[in-house]
Amino acid sequence: MEPRRKKRWLLCTSAALMVLVPSVGGSQSTQSISQSDKEQGAKAHPQLLQEFGGAMTGPQASYVEGVGKAIAVQSGLSNAQSDFTVTLLNSSVNNAFAIPGGYVYVTRDLVGLMNNEAELAGVLGHEVGHVAAQHGKKRQSTATRNSIFGVLGQVLGAAVGGQFGGLLSRGAQVAPQLLTLKYSRGQETEADNLGIAYLRRAGYDGRAMGSVLQSLANENALEARIQGQTGNKVPEWASTHPSDAPRIRAALARAGAASGNLNRDKFLAGINGLMIGDDPKQGIIDGRRFLHPDMKFGFEVPQGFYMVNGTQAVAITGQSAKGELSSAAYNGNMDAYIQSVFARLAGQGQAINPGAIQRTRVNDLPAAYAAARVNTSSGQVDVLVFAYEFSNNQAFHFLTITQPGGANAFESMFKSMRRLSAGEAAGVKPRRISVVTVKKGDTVQTMATRMAYADHELDRFLVLNGLTSTSPLVPGQKVKLIVY
Repeated sequence: MEPRRKKRWLLCTSAALMVLVPSVGGSQSTQSISQSDKEQGAKAHPQLLQEFGGAMTGPQASYVEGVGKAIAVQSGLSNAQSDFTVTLLNSSVNNAFAIPGGYVYVTRDLVGLMNNEAELAGVLGHEVGHVAAQHGKKRQSTATRNSIFGVLGQVLGAAVGGQFGGLLSRGAQVAPQLLTLKYSRGQETEADNLGIAYLRRAGYDGRAMGSVLQSLANENALEARIQGQTGNKVPEWASTHPSDAPRIRAALARAGAASGNLNRDKFLAGINGLMIGDDPKQGIIDGRRFLHPDMKFGFEVPQGFYMVNGTQAVAITGQSAKGELSSAAYNGNMDAYIQSVFARLAGQGQAINPGAIQRTRVNDLPAAYAAARVNTSSGQVDVLVFAYEFSNNQAFHFLTITQPGGANAFESMFKSMRRLSAGEAAGVKPRRISVVTVKKGDTVQTMATRMAYADHELDRFLVLNGLTSTSPLVPGQKVKLIVY
């Protein structure tokens, strides 16, 4: 979650949509980058950067850029690497995408999941392949915003639907993840084939496409276990690019026997030191705690809830209730602030009339809250806004939606909001990838104890390195750790 100065996600949606559909005709054949594509891509580029944490800089970003440009020219869209803009995004979401005009993007966490340069080239080539094959024009459905939980988590599933559901999506600042396209199975297969072809042309081992899909499938399964779910919480790239077993086997079969370069050591050297997980400048999730060292506040979600941090809000999701933490313009009038949140939820449709605004103090913070019971096409829900004043011009608020009478599910969270001390804020450090060399006696189990996590250390280490619990480690072998 970044400071309020950033534009809201919804303001950028229409501009980004304009470039997701290629402006040139054709079917399966590739097309050169048109002037129209370049202009539209250039217009959307800064807006996409704004919504995905900005562009990374430094040696890791330069390395990714070089690999991306080298694979992009294999598409036939252009023979000049200078026609492509490849960006490493400062985002903890696992995702990659490309838009017409020569713009290619990959998030740092997705790069960190990879284990060789061929896998990086394969993912970027796959995304360029979608553009080269004109898939935006033949997409399976309209472009969708994959927010953390859709219309505020699709608001308790079907509990909030119809008119109010749409109004809520306009009013709430749900934590954004990616504006992307959902492609058909055939389009994914074609993009895989193109990615494999690009890998071969560039001298890479085409089997890297299958191995990176396997890593994404493993990450998907791990995230589901960590969140205590059965698979509905998936990495964004995996959710829009299904990495199921048949697709993995098909990609490996099409690639044939192992041949070509993997450039593993070069890749590991190129990403060593890469930030993984939340950027402290945007706040970090630490188990059930959220800490923002720049804004100096923190809170804790109840047992059974999980969070995902976005550029404009922190999404909070449980089995029967959902919410978010965000901010809005504040002029010192708490009543007006709360009323403005409800007004934005209502938009131009159904009016939402909260009850009396109640005043209180939480950990020495001035606070206020109000609730409303709202009729929807699927029944009634309770909407509650709980706001805190941090200064004369800065406030934050929780927006929660529960079944009638269920707002007490968030009571402990409401009471947990507090200021961070200077020492606490200074102690919040980013996690980074550290490439280390295996020594005699090292095992996957002993290596996992060095991971900067308090849970699932072994599982995280294995997925990070594409290993299994029985994988032997050989002295001199390089592996990735995530450390502070």
